[in-house]
Formats: sequence, structure tokens, C-alpha cells
Amino acid sequence: MSLNWKSEEVFAHRHIGPDAEEQQQMLRLLGHQSIDQLIDATVPRSIRTPKPLALGRPRSEFELLEEVRRLASKNRVFRSFIGTGYSDTITPPVILRNVMENPGWYTQYTPYQAEIAQGRLEALLNFQTMVMDLTGMEVANASLLDEGTAAAEAMTLAFGARADDAAKVFFVSNGCHPQTLAVLRTRAEPVGIELLVGDHRTYDFARPTFGALVQYPATDGAVHDYRAFAEQVHAHQGLLVIAADLLSLALLTPPGELGADVAVGNTQRFGVPMGFGGPHAAYFATRQKFTRSMPGRLIGVSQDAQGNRALRMALQTREQHIRREKATSNICTAQVLLAVMSSMYAVYHGPEGLRRIAEKTHALTALLAKGLAKLGFTPAHGHFFDTLRIETTEAQADAVVQGALAKDMNLRRIDARTLGISLDETTREADVVALWEVFAQGKPVAFTPDTVGEVTSALPDALRRTSAYLTHPVFNTHHSESEMLRYLKRLESRDLSLAQSMIPLGSCTMKLNATTEMIPVTWPEFGRLHPFAPPEQTLGYQELFRQLEAMLAEVTGFHAVSLQPNAGSQGEYAGLLAIRGYHQSRGEGRRHLCLIPSSAHGTNPASAVMAGYQVVVVRCDEHGNIDLADLEAKAEAHQADLAALMVTYPSTHGVFEEEIKRICEIVHARGGQVYMDGANMNAQVGLCRPGEIGADVCHLNLHKTFCIPHGGGGPGVGPIGVAKHLAPFLPGHPMLEGHEAGAVSAAPWGSASILLISWAYIAMMGGEGLTQATQTAILSANYIAKRLEGHYPVLYQGKSGRVAHECILDPRALKKTAGVEVEDIAKRLMDYGFHAPTISFPVPGTLMVEPTESEPKAELDRFCDALIAIREEIREIEDGRAAKDDNVLKHAPHTASVVTGSEWRHAYSREKAAFPSHAVRDSKFWPTVGRLNNVLGDRKLICSCPPMEDYETPPVRAVS
Repeated sequence: MSLNWKSEEVFAHRHIGPDAEEQQQMLRLLGHQSIDQLIDATVPRSIRTPKPLALGRPRSEFELLEEVRRLASKNRVFRSFIGTGYSDTITPPVILRNVMENPGWYTQYTPYQAEIAQGRLEALLNFQTMVMDLTGMEVANASLLDEGTAAAEAMTLAFGARADDAAKVFFVSNGCHPQTLAVLRTRAEPVGIELLVGDHRTYDFARPTFGALVQYPATDGAVHDYRAFAEQVHAHQGLLVIAADLLSLALLTPPGELGADVAVGNTQRFGVPMGFGGPHAAYFATRQKFTRSMPGRLIGVSQDAQGNRALRMALQTREQHIRREKATSNICTAQVLLAVMSSMYAVYHGPEGLRRIAEKTHALTALLAKGLAKLGFTPAHGHFFDTLRIETTEAQADAVVQGALAKDMNLRRIDARTLGISLDETTREADVVALWEVFAQGKPVAFTPDTVGEVTSALPDALRRTSAYLTHPVFNTHHSESEMLRYLKRLESRDLSLAQSMIPLGSCTMKLNATTEMIPVTWPEFGRLHPFAPPEQTLGYQELFRQLEAMLAEVTGFHAVSLQPNAGSQGEYAGLLAIRGYHQSRGEGRRHLCLIPSSAHGTNPASAVMAGYQVVVVRCDEHGNIDLADLEAKAEAHQADLAALMVTYPSTHGVFEEEIKRICEIVHARGGQVYMDGANMNAQVGLCRPGEIGADVCHLNLHKTFCIPHGGGGPGVGPIGVAKHLAPFLPGHPMLEGHEAGAVSAAPWGSASILLISWAYIAMMGGEGLTQATQTAILSANYIAKRLEGHYPVLYQGKSGRVAHECILDPRALKKTAGVEVEDIAKRLMDYGFHAPTISFPVPGTLMVEPTESEPKAELDRFCDALIAIREEIREIEDGRAAKDDNVLKHAPHTASVVTGSEWRHAYSREKAAFPSHAVRDSKFWPTVGRLNNVLGDRKLICSCPPMEDYETPPVRAVS
């Protein structure tokens, strides 16, 4: 017997769930002899790519980690004193291990099914409470994408709330971070907002001004008292936005007490690594009267069916996928995982711990300032928190920067003659001494920290914080590691994630997030780099970016790719801006109409409006396809003004439209561009390419198709690929050169640290593995559709009777026959140990199922068996064997406390309620609360942690 020493571990076999034999069993049920035969029947021949993906030899997991080590070694981690809203930080190890590196936290989905998301919802309620307390505002959301985006959302809120429609000016202080200003410029122009940048102390309000933004402390460290300016803004009927450093607010008067209407910022320095720019959780807080205009998600307190306290996402009708073109924001992906981390940082340290960190950081900054002054470099501002502005000659600035680099330290070059130095919680006394030595430029430093003289606070007396914060018991209980560990595990146990079962959400692609892909994210060579570090220190990242851009260009068939958009919604927006820039460059800026099919993702019309477009809806036919006659008629009628068509492919209805090339031709013939929503790219990779189909631009959800975890509702990444003529209009950034377009994210490469995950996935799968994954995803969806078609009608299918990578089940008739709503099925699935599929999207009252390629056949069968069993339970109602108002569906989900309670008043048994299948007898996931009262939660909002005694009594009170 000969031996084969060339055989290698194939990662695709780890990623793809069904093995070869299981796939054959699935194919036999579908009546196909091979996977190729199924694909031929499903994907139109006219769009199939003629050549396989050229992505090189797939790496084994071991090889991949070796390659990542090589890239990591090219990054140089210097001590960062750059600041500008990014600080080095210490992630408490108990949070690092048990949240950031824990699939029980990072593989959860957005908490739309609140009964099985109570742990994450509590962590987010903690986040909101933390932000409200520290900012002194009345209500806060559950995070946004980054500080620049949050500031832009605040500008939009103020614009929508303006009393005078003629007011078009938004004032921005020149003390704001430069990346924030760049994002504001991008967001302002398409919607007709004029930015005026200047000194808030001299702004004269000569022109109608609807709002103003200031930084607190300023980007160069100055601490201003904004109370008088707030009065001026309000006197001119505007709103004041204060972008505040959250740690400084442990010592400084909060924005709410200074007159702010909105407070925004970043929570990155609360234990979240810089990661070369992201991901981080931004915050957004405002006054209660703006609650229903506030962007992003909001966690509130309600009750369950038993009258117990229960948490949920409140006011969901504000979300853009529901409001569509009426939405004022397209912020879909939040930053839940990072918001959880930062909130747990506050829980772990508590108010006294945060104050100690803030005081130490400020004390070291004051010590540094004292020594620099003795060396002849007196800071420009007498009042500061953690940042010093040092004005020198250009020659001195050059010498100091080079001296710092020689000691592996980075300073900020504000301009040719001005330096910035920002300290943080990682700064030590030795760092201060090293900085003194750098400024001494080779001369001996004649003093030490002990002999430099008295060091006093540089905070202005009028701005010292006197109000309490983080008074809730949750922030004053879990300060030992034992307590913190148990708290984290208790919350984790209340959430269903991929660690428990498949999450069959259509359009969301909840697939395997392999451990090997995740491991490098927390390495310091990637996590501790400042996004504005000198390029020569980030060669590993740069190589990674080049490779990933080339990989995604190969997958999509496009000329160029931008990795900057840090969410799918931001990718949509960036793609539409590229189209807008292209038309303007050709003297066709009049093109302002965007055609969008009625089946489109809700973020599509929201993004179009934000990009300055007017939306025209195109009808779909009875099969879920775009109505070609309606498209052609509307494209013809609006051809002089037609800018773009937004189309999702495969369609949101889960089918490959046969006429997609014709659709593109219709739009191109009228001078428009085709934007393809890549949310369903998991059905295309290796089989067809958007660039070959006829699209001009396409965004990709790396948190879907390319394996970045959803993180409970974020992080996400949404890069865009574009045809050659759109490449000049890809997002730019103040720290980059060569692009005409503006920034859409605060950091040049958005959420840079998690790009490692998608790069690793593609590198390990290779072209053949990625194609097999797509084929298996299509196989799994069709297998589920076939198994369930006799129990629930499949709403849309292609010409051959096949679906793409997802299918829509239609239980709407059951409302008439049994009084059963789609929500009842969703809640009953929890008793079977499953998260529900996507409900009521894109068709109200339906279930959209996407199994992905990662789930083995046994799990697919367990899911199908559960839905079939639920159909039998519905049949009991139809046959009169179960009452319409007292059955297992109407009272689902059943909690352990209900099932084991002393009273049981239902006609069905406790066993049937809690253990409806053999699978859950072996491993039962218990929802911790019963069905939520959504109406009550929206009517009486509580959006911060209520007093502990309120958890013992049922009445719901309004937020205070």
C-alpha cells in the first residue's frame, strides 16, 4: 500500500455542513442526480460565469495562522499618543475571554425575537444607561457605527427638527476631529445642508442656522464651557450637538448640563481595542422629545405574558426597513458586540473605577504638561483633560516627531508647527519621562516626576462634575472577577446563538464563523494600532487590504473595491454616492431619480433618499420578479432624470430572476447606472459575478456571505465593488490621497480589524471551496423547501420550481383556518429550541428561511421536523382538538417558571408545552421570559435600567 504524503486538511470540509453522502440524500429528494444538475436548474445559464474563481491554493487552518503571523509581524505597535478620538485601552481579561472571544456572544443575531435575547438586551440597556448617566441626557440608543456617523445622524436630526425650512446652515467647530468633519461633509451635500466651519466663540449666526456641533474636549485638548454658546444656538432656534469624550465625563460637567440637545461620541476607550479604526460602538443621546426621531435601535422595558419584567427593542417602526423612503436614516447595523463590551467595562469598573482611571489619566497629562513647561514647551491651553497642544517651530516639531519615532512612540502632527499629545489608561509614569526626553532633544532632563514640582488639576472649576452617575446596582455589584464572570455567563445563558442551534434567518446568512478566522482579531499587532499611525508601521494591514480587495474584485468581477463602509447600509450609501459623483462629473447632475423594486430591502430606499435621490417604486409580478413592462415604462418616462436602479440579486423573494441582464440593459439604455444589493451574494459566489451580469456597483455584506459574525446586531462591514468608470468616486478620507469622493466612515478602512475574518475565510476556502459553499447553500434551501412544501406553501419559485439560497414559506391561510399568526409560529419554534426565520419580510405574514451551507443535514432535518410538528399542532386547532385561544402556539414560548409553576390552567400538558420533540429532551434551551407585550413597551417607554425594586413589581412607569 503506497502512502500519500501530499494530502492536506481541507478547510471547506469543516465549513460546509452536509458531507457527500448527505448531499446525495438531499439531491435524491429533489430528483437530481448531481449538484451540477440542481445548479443548472436553478441559476440561469445566461448569467453563469465562464471561468472558475482564481483565488490561489486554499490554505489549511494551520497554514493560515502561520500566514497571519507573518502579516502581524509587519505591523509595528508603537505607543500611541495620537488621540483624535482613539485611545489605547485595557480590555479586562474577563471581558476579552467571555465576550469578545466567546461565540455565545459574537454569533447572536439582532434581538428581534426578544424572548431568546434577554441577556444581550440587558447588556444593551446597561449601555444606554451608562451613556445617559455620563452625558446627562434623557435617552440614548443602543449604539451607532462610529463617532463620525453619529455626528452626521445628529446633524440630520437637527435638520429634520428645524423650525424654519429656510435654515440650511449647520455650524461645525474647528475644534472637532478632522475625520468627523469629513463624514459630515459627505452627508451634508446630497441633502442640501451647508456646513460652516469656524470658532464657536466668534460665530455670528448671520445666516439661518439649524444646529451646531462642538467637541468636548476639543480635538487639540482645549476644554471649553459651552453654556453661553448653547444659549446662542437656542436663541436662533437651533439644536446644539456636543461630541464628548466619555471618559472625561467622569470628571467634567456632562453635555446635558451644558445645554446640549444631542450628545454623540465613541465608547472605544471603554475596553475596546483601537483595531486600526474599528469596530467600535458610537453613542447617541438626546432629549426625550426627540426619542421617536432618534436613529438606531432603542432597548426598552416591558412585560411578558405573565406580568414579569422583560426587555425588547422599542419603537421598531422607526427602523428604516419599515419606513423605507420615509426614513431619515439608513443605520441598520449597530455595533452590539462592542456596545456590550464597553457597557461591561463600566459594569466591571463601576463609577469609582471609572473616576480613578479618568483621574489617573488626567494627572499624568498634568504631570507631562508641568515637565514640558520646564523644558520650554508650555501647552497652548491651560485647561485640558488628557490632550496637550504644543506649539513649536517647524524644525522643533520635526525633531520631536523623529525623536518620538526613535523611541517607538507616535505623536500627532496637527500642522507643521503644532503637535498633539494624548494620554490614556495604558500610560505610565515611564511614558511621561520618555516624552520629556524626546522634547529635551538629547539634553539631560534635570527633574523627575517626584522633583518636577506641584502638579495641580487643569480642569476648570466651573466645569468640574458634581452630578452622580452609574448609580444603578448593576454598576456597583460586579467588581470582583468571580462576580463579573458569573454575571456574563448568566446573561449569555439567556440568549440563543449559533452555539445552540442553527439560526435560519432569510437574507441574514447566519453561517459558521470559524474559530481560526476569529483568533487573530484580538492579537495586539492588529488590535493596538491607531487608525492614523504612520503607513510604515502598518505594512501588514496594507498587504491584507490589497489581498482582500483583489479577492473581492475576483469574486464580483469588478475593477476596484473600497473596504471603508463599516456596515451594509453604509455600503449602499457609498455605492449610490459613487453613482452620484459619476453623473456630476459628466455634467449630468440633474439625474436624481432612483428606481427601486417594491421587493427591495428597506435600507435601499432609505439610502437613496440620504444620497439625495427621489425614489420611484417599480412593481413586481405575481412570481416575485421585477415587472419588466413597469420598469421599462418608468425608465422611459424618467430617462432624462434617471440616475440608478437598485436591485437585489437573487431577488429578495429568493429566486434568480431570468431577465436580470435585460433589466440592466433597460436602465443603461436610459443613461442610468445599476446598483446591485449584495445581501444575497451567498447564492452567487463562484457561479456568477455582478460585474458580468451588468451591475455597475455592488455592496457586499461581509457579516453575511464572508463570515464576519453578526455579533448580536453588529459589527458589520459593507465594502463596495465598482466598474472602472466608477473607481474615481470610491470613498476617500482626510488621511488618504487620490480619491475625489468624501469619507463615509470615520476610519480610512472602516472596521479594519475584522477584515481579517473575511480574508481568512476566502484564503482557506479558495475558489473551489467558495463555489461548493454556494452550491450547498442552494441545495440546503431547496431541500428545506421540498420537505416543507406539503405543510407550508413555498411562495416564490423560479421557472424550474427551484429557489435560490432561501425560500419564503406562506402560512397566511392558517389565520383563517386556525386563528394562527406568523408570530405564533415564530414563538412556538422557541419551545423547539430554534430562533425563528425572518418573519413578515419581504412579504407580511410569511417566513423567509435561509439555512446556509454550514448546517449539517441532521440540523436541517431537526428544523424541518419542528415546523412539521408545529403544523400538526395547528391542525389540532383546525380539527377542534385544541381551542383557538388555549393552545401551545398562542401561549408560546413556555418558560421553565411557567412549566414548573404550582398552577397549570391549560388543556394541553406541561410536557407538550416544554418538550415537544425528542431533540429538546436531550438539550433544552429555555426562554427566560414569556411572550412580550410590545404595545405596552412602546406606549410607556423605559429606556434605562429601572430601580431594582421595580423588577419585583409589575407596574410599568414612564422613563424619567
